[in-house]
Amino acid sequence: MRTAYSVETVRAAERELMARLPDGALMQRAAAGLAAACADLLVRVYGSRVVLLVGSGDNGGDALYAGARLARRGAGVAAVLLAPERAHTGGLAALLRAGGRVVGAGTAAGAAASVGVGAVEEAILRADLVVDGIVGIGGRGGLRPEAAQLAACAAESGAAVVAVDLPSGVDADTGEVRGAAVRADLTVTFGTHKPGLLIDPAREYAGSVRLIDIGLRDVLPAAAELEALQHVDVARLLPVPGAESDKYRRGVVGIAAGSARYPGAAVLAVSGALRGGAGAVRYVGPAGDAVVSRFPETLVSDQGPAKAGRVQAWVVGPGAGDDASTVAEVLEADVPVLIDADGLRLADRDAVRARSAPTLMTPHAGEAAALLGVAREEVEGARLAAVRELAARYGATVLLKGSTTLVADSGGGAVRVNATGTPWLATAGSGDVLSGLAGSLLASGLSALDAGSAAAYLHGLAGRFASDGAPAGAHDVAEAIPGAWRDVRD
Repeated sequence: MRTAYSVETVRAAERELMARLPDGALMQRAAAGLAAACADLLVRVYGSRVVLLVGSGDNGGDALYAGARLARRGAGVAAVLLAPERAHTGGLAALLRAGGRVVGAGTAAGAAASVGVGAVEEAILRADLVVDGIVGIGGRGGLRPEAAQLAACAAESGAAVVAVDLPSGVDADTGEVRGAAVRADLTVTFGTHKPGLLIDPAREYAGSVRLIDIGLRDVLPAAAELEALQHVDVARLLPVPGAESDKYRRGVVGIAAGSARYPGAAVLAVSGALRGGAGAVRYVGPAGDAVVSRFPETLVSDQGPAKAGRVQAWVVGPGAGDDASTVAEVLEADVPVLIDADGLRLADRDAVRARSAPTLMTPHAGEAAALLGVAREEVEGARLAAVRELAARYGATVLLKGSTTLVADSGGGAVRVNATGTPWLATAGSGDVLSGLAGSLLASGLSALDAGSAAAYLHGLAGRFASDGAPAGAHDVAEAIPGAWRDVRD
């Protein structure tokens, strides 16, 4: 499992570790890891051209010391000092001793005058590698104009861009990007991941991420800000039937979905549930004929959720139209309930908060925005804040769908982030499949947090397997779920 910690927690851990180490040892560890990552990217260090974009503070110091290591290996290293009077003294001295140079340095307060933009742009455009050491993890807001100009030049240069700890201009704690920011091909981060490296929109600015161990692991707290499950973590969660299992021990999930207008939503939700390991699926709704014709093993009822028979979890909402009464009836059930699609709009917030059994809500950004009463862009730009706010308002576990899916519990704790998805999952009905899959895992006995996290992981993998770089529909995604399941368990 990958974990991410807030800036405040990382800073505290760094202080504790530095108190145990010789002066400067922590920065040297970071610089060594950064230099090694840059060398791997360059392949041939000797004769390569490297430009360091250096801000004030330790982030710039890491870049300067790494640049010195590359210069000693024969690279031509030039440093651009955005604040010459506040550049890291030891790092700059090390770079100059190693044969590096400073480009366009001056003492004027204005950036254009201080860095000599013409000379700097020429150096960047000729570079093989640009190292972003402008702003560290404590930065807030987008880049200032002078730094933004350099970031734009780096993007145009064709050089590989390596960010130090975090791309400058993105928010380390939230993943928000409020203005211009560096777009990196590789981010070399130290000690632990930061939330902004795992959450969009910031994640897409980070490129590939390489974690360098500098010794923080032993001083970081057990409780992280963010968790990203991996194959082994999901494998531990997935239910496996035993010799004495029957359909009830495996879990029976109820699906209250579909309408005359959207019968396919019911079919797709049922398909996700059946392929998600449910022992049986009970369907309630007007699309019974369509469901049985596709999945004859489905137990269909026309008596409503309360009289449908025994279930261990309900899924309600996909394609439900305006059937508020069915949504309300499902919310009264004393079993875990997943609310999706139209159900999110129809569910009464007080009724959700009053439930004693677990509730899992699965909105996409537009639905989350409607529930929060804000613009969709606000949710997409601040996904972590949005999922936490929704979980708190509804007293439910919330799975916020998107390029990075987030799952937050109402009681707080680490937010789960999943990045197995693919843009090919942005297709009609894909969310219905996810709802059925997550509902089956709820019925098997997983918590809402674990069911949502494992379902998002499997659904993302299934999307990749189904598309393989080509268009695929929701039905194809459902068909690929068993393959994703096997891949995780193997």
